Amino acid sequence: MAFPPRLLALTLRVRDLEAALSFYQGLLGLRLEADPPRYRLYPRGQGFHLELVHAPEAPLRPYPSVGLYHFALLLPDRRALAGVTQRLLQAGAYFEGAADHGVSEALYFRDPEGNGLELYWDRPQGAWPSEPLMFTAPLNLEGLLSQAPKPSSLPPETLLGHLHLHVEDLKEAEALFANHLGMEVTLRTYPGALFFAWDGYHHHVGANVWAGKRRAPPESTGLLGYTLLDPWGRTMELQDPTGAQMRLTASL
Repeated sequence: MAFPPRLLALTLRVRDLEAALSFYQGLLGLRLEADPPRYRLYPRGQGFHLELVHAPEAPLRPYPSVGLYHFALLLPDRRALAGVTQRLLQAGAYFEGAADHGVSEALYFRDPEGNGLELYWDRPQGAWPSEPLMFTAPLNLEGLLSQAPKPSSLPPETLLGHLHLHVEDLKEAEALFANHLGMEVTLRTYPGALFFAWDGYHHHVGANVWAGKRRAPPESTGLLGYTLLDPWGRTMELQDPTGAQMRLTASL
């Protein structure tokens, strides 16, 4: 693997458990371990886990608002991305669009409660652009889908590639992810956004101010927390600029 996995886990509060499991387990093919009210989902390779916390009385987080913009699942190759995309499109999943980012090709969906989900594959690092490192250009969706002979669920090697957040203040995000955690700012030129990464990756975390300062009601659905594998072996818990709990761990 060119880059070590850095995002290991993500936790969402959900109101409609049946719909969430139908999407993540039924459509995407993640395996399930249930310990109500917590439900742990993961690919066969166990490269990450997604935890759903069932809270049937939780208010739905309004969109857009400070919190999760999307989380991104990294697939091993273009063929796998095409197969999973076909499966979601044929099932009528909420499709937001597609983009060529230079470093990657990406498809954007929303789960049943509006949480953003990106599916992407990385081009080889030697083929990445230099200035700017990332951009947004149209993606030939028909050409991509032609790479897979049939729809498929997530392959075992799927990883949690990156996380993108709606924040109130980019300076606050930079103070945490760059100054405190030691991530490099990999892109400053995208309007209203910053991107951060360890290991020379294009980004492990993105932050944008596109939602303004709108906040969700307390105890709403959406992002509760996530776990990062720290390159320097630190172990700590912090609150990120969205109010989610960030856990740094020293080992897988």
